[in-house]
Amino acid sequence: MLLKRVFLSGIILVAAGGAAALAYAWRGALPPIAPPAVTSFQPDEVRRGADLALIGDCRTCHTTAGGRTFAGGLAMPTPFGTIYSTNITPDPETGIGRWSLVAFTRAMREGVDREGRHLYPAFPYDHFSLTTDADLKALYAFLMTRDPVVAEAPANDLPFPINIRLVLAGWKLLFFRPETYVPDPSRDAPWNRGRYLVEGLAHCGACHTPRNLMGAEVRSRAFAGGEAEGWAAFPLGPHSPSRIPWAEAALGDYLRQGWQADHGVALGPMRPVVENLAEAPAEDVAAMARYLASLGAPAATFPPLPAAAPDMPGVPPQSAGWQAAIAAPGTGQPEGLRLFAAACASCHEAGRPLPLGGTDLALSTSLSADTPQNLLNVVLQGVPASDGQAAPIMPGFGSAMNDAALTALVAYLRQTVAGKPGWSDLPAAITAARDAAIPSPHAGAAR
Repeated sequence: MLLKRVFLSGIILVAAGGAAALAYAWRGALPPIAPPAVTSFQPDEVRRGADLALIGDCRTCHTTAGGRTFAGGLAMPTPFGTIYSTNITPDPETGIGRWSLVAFTRAMREGVDREGRHLYPAFPYDHFSLTTDADLKALYAFLMTRDPVVAEAPANDLPFPINIRLVLAGWKLLFFRPETYVPDPSRDAPWNRGRYLVEGLAHCGACHTPRNLMGAEVRSRAFAGGEAEGWAAFPLGPHSPSRIPWAEAALGDYLRQGWQADHGVALGPMRPVVENLAEAPAEDVAAMARYLASLGAPAATFPPLPAAAPDMPGVPPQSAGWQAAIAAPGTGQPEGLRLFAAACASCHEAGRPLPLGGTDLALSTSLSADTPQNLLNVVLQGVPASDGQAAPIMPGFGSAMNDAALTALVAYLRQTVAGKPGWSDLPAAITAARDAAIPSPHAGAAR
């Protein structure tokens, strides 16, 4: 009799727990609305929403290569499978045309769509939850005044049980802590604005913070570095491996123009970020730079830098001021040095600063980092030209160098130029970099 009571009590507890979990996970649909007229939104509010969308990098994730802006369908690889971004144009059937401001706000702050489905955290609502009511209203106004596009996103390619959206409620219970942004009264307005944007809409930590095995950011190690689409998103602040600390002015230049003389070039998923920020309000980007600079300078020390490349008066350039003729090393020199002299030195040892010269590799974060990931990506894929502006450019050497040559070059750069111990995982890293040497759906930063 006692055993029967215990058994029944257990069943009741399990049932009650299951019912409570289902009640927590279940979110009802919100009523659809008739698509609002474009004229129902104030022009000033739409313009402010456009600026916020640039800071939030919305068009990058919600636009496929060659596709209509904001129409979704971009494949986003994750460790758990592939997620496709959704259509956020005001199309009433395949987009958000029937979403009210309340539904839009719930998606941004709680990660639940109008129909009541939990959203995957590839959509960084854990950051967007900080956004103010006024900014969400402006962003909504901007998106609802775009041209509607009929485009159904492909189905996500995820294994069981991750493909069941109710499971996301458990993930949220463990890791999602929505917050309201509270300014720090001890700081000035630009710093507070920068923190609001960096921690919120700009969601910088989504790439630059490490994640746990369940894909959640490890907030206790904020900005300690992460990975995005086969690129290392380098640590920021005191964790940065940069030889020269990131000053506020340098961060401002880098975020606005995509390169900075002492820190190099934005590549990989960071490239479209800076392309968006180049169009965003200058004061907002400056505020972001102020906040990021306040995270602190690295405490690490580095070996002394190699001597600077000497000036070469009278040495004719090979092509229009971009390259300079460099004497070849003598016979018997290491293979890595010979490759560097043949493929790299005419730009990187020519004494010309960015953007018309090559990055000073002695300062390169890619050479000083814990992983060769970004250096290999740059050597293999190069730096594509920017349209209509002076910016760094570099050819890719993926088809010109075999693995032995690439190993010799990278080992020379790491050990001789950077003065650091060689990477022990270099052969495996080269194989992985070659396998992934396809343009990423976005264009971590490589410096």
